[in-house]
Amino acid sequence: MQFGYSEVCLAHDPGSRHPESPDRLRAIRERLKRKHGVEYVEADPCEIDTLAAVHEREYIESVETFCADGGGNWDPDTTAVEETWDAVRHSAGLACWATEAALEGATGRDTPFSIGRPPGHHAVYDDAMGFCFVNNAAVAAQHALDADAYDVDRVAIVDWDVHHGNGTQDIFYDRDDVFFVSIHEQGLYPGTGAVDETGTGDGAGTTMNVPLPAGTSDREYLAAIEGPIIGALSAFDPDLLLVSAGFDAHRHDPISRVRLSTEAYALMTDRLRTFADDTDAALAFILEGGYGLDVLADSVAIVHETFDGREPIEPDSECEAKAASAISDVADEHGLDLELDLDLDG
Repeated sequence: MQFGYSEVCLAHDPGSRHPESPDRLRAIRERLKRKHGVEYVEADPCEIDTLAAVHEREYIESVETFCADGGGNWDPDTTAVEETWDAVRHSAGLACWATEAALEGATGRDTPFSIGRPPGHHAVYDDAMGFCFVNNAAVAAQHALDADAYDVDRVAIVDWDVHHGNGTQDIFYDRDDVFFVSIHEQGLYPGTGAVDETGTGDGAGTTMNVPLPAGTSDREYLAAIEGPIIGALSAFDPDLLLVSAGFDAHRHDPISRVRLSTEAYALMTDRLRTFADDTDAALAFILEGGYGLDVLADSVAIVHETFDGREPIEPDSECEAKAASAISDVADEHGLDLELDLDLDG
């Protein structure tokens, strides 16, 4: 894979006790040293106009001023230092680079993966939250739609971070040119992402939330991908598929109670890659969360290995009843008549 990366993103340092630390990127880089075919690309930082295409301009300018004044606690979870502003612009710029590379034909072993930070999927139209100041995936999606060089009418975003991507949902909730999917732990921060949150106005039906219970494991996530998520994406027929790739649903991540193995990320990558290949959609990955350094690095590495020819190992378990029922509810909410191989009796 091609990995978008910038040393500038290391300068955003919210403190030694904060889980969203620069060590996340260092761990990924160290793990990828063992892999062949890894290429790093640096991209230009985003200008304010590009960020303001999905965020309130006054808010964006206030983040710049906040950082210039030395930063501090924007909220109890979201902390900035003076260097954060440059890291924010570079993180969004790397996401835009990944989109451009995908739309220009980068695929297979050249598939782009932006590993910028801070992450973005909790940043709403006019506010920062959840470690996020600018919504990198939303900026990248809008960049693709706006760029004259690309014939993009529809973008899909699949967010497999364990937390609901409330910011991405907020930005595109009334839009019919972006289909947003979030698969996440039910009831976890920020508490949004119910099945019946499906969009409004022109965007009615273009938001899909798959909240799954604590303890959910690989088989259930794969069933959700293969069932309602792929079903909805097929109907939407995007020109571009962006993956908001958080890795905090791993069973050894300290911040959640979902029980995914490292292999689950290979399986989900394989299914979304197959969908993109079958529909001729451009495909790019954008880093979100993941706070256990070893498992974050291993999970990013296995995404790379999947594009490098490694065959994922299929799970041999069946869906547990509670998660299976939740997946069926999602299909019903979106009017999808799917043949779901789910064990609803437990």
